[in-house]
Formats: sequence, structure tokens, C-alpha cells
Amino acid sequence: MDKKFEGIYSNGKKLFTQNLVCGAKVYGEKLVVDAGTEYREWNPFKSKYCAAIANGLKTNIFGKDSVVLYLGSAEGTTVSHVSDLVGSKGVIFCVDLSEIAMQKLNALAKIRENIFPILSDAQKIDNYSEYLDEGVDVLFQDVSQRNQTEIFLKNAVFLKKGSFGALSLKTKSISQSKGKKQILEEETAKLEDVFTIEQIVNLEPFEKEHYLILVRKK
Repeated sequence: MDKKFEGIYSNGKKLFTQNLVCGAKVYGEKLVVDAGTEYREWNPFKSKYCAAIANGLKTNIFGKDSVVLYLGSAEGTTVSHVSDLVGSKGVIFCVDLSEIAMQKLNALAKIRENIFPILSDAQKIDNYSEYLDEGVDVLFQDVSQRNQTEIFLKNAVFLKKGSFGALSLKTKSISQSKGKKQILEEETAKLEDVFTIEQIVNLEPFEKEHYLILVRKK
């Protein structure tokens, strides 16, 4: 395995994370042992953050021991790989509105103890602000709502100054009539008062009409 980023590896074709819970799969992914270490294959068609890495993301925002606020965690596919990356001393606060998804995430949290599920609307930050009073090192969002940029900005209050965030932007959720590049420009402009835009990655062919916007809080 070749190291692509800290905690993220490649065999030349596919991406992997070192498995925090040896022998345990999360979504049917392939497990590979190399030089005595177990790795989990990371599928870019099932993870927008992985898709961004496959398409040239220059910075991995999820470091070892990081405290993460993850908005739109769903059933935990990408979250499980973030769990590998932040390690046993890291923490991932996972916010999602779906009770069905939260059931699966709760089951995952019993195996991966660095995952903390929160059933809540990500627009209602008072519902979980008590857990984040010391701030977070990383803010990641994957939410399919028209006001997704505004939600990201609202939650930016928890992100420490100088720290990284990433917004998975779903342009079709914002407008069906505007072109994706116009939407990207308009939504990126909204971020610039609070964030420095570090990189924008088109997620095609893994996800249509999607971009990952990498930012750093001013």
C-alpha cells in the first residue's frame, strides 16, 4: 500500500483506510491485509469525500484525534471511514434527521466507539450545541436541501478558526433551472465572508451535479 494522505492508502487503483475494528465490515466493502495490517476498501461511488480524493483533493481534512461535526451522516458509510481516520481518540458527532438512518448509525456506534449519533435537523443547532461547546476541528456536510449552504454557515460557529471544512454541494437540490456552474459560483460566494476557499472538486463521474468545496475558516 502507498500512503496518499495520513490514514488513506492506495494500491494504485483503489483507495483504502486502515480498519479501526479489525475484521468488521460496514457496507460490504472488501477487506485487504497487507504486511500484517488490515485495510478497508473505500468506494468513491458510495462516498462523496472519497470521490473528491479520487478526483484530486489536495488536503485530507480528517486527521488523527480530530473532533468532527458531520452533518448528513445517513447510515454511516463515509462516517465509518472517517472513524478509521480520526482513530480511537477522535470523535465524530453525526447529525441526521432520518430515524431509519439513525438506527443503523446507532448500531455502528456500538462497534465504533468514536461515533456519536445525534437525531436532529442540522438547521436547529441549539439541539446539539451543548456537545460542541469546545468547538470542532472539522466540519463536513452532505445534506440534500435547497438551503444547504446556509446550513453549513450556521454550523460554522462550532468550527475553530483556521480549521478545515468541506461542503458537498448538490446543485440540483438548489435549483432545477439554473446551470450547475452558475449555482456553484453563487453558493461559493456566500461562503467567502466566513471561509477561504481552498479548492473546488467536481465529483463526476462518481456523483452527477455535485462538487466538494474545501474551505478554511477565517
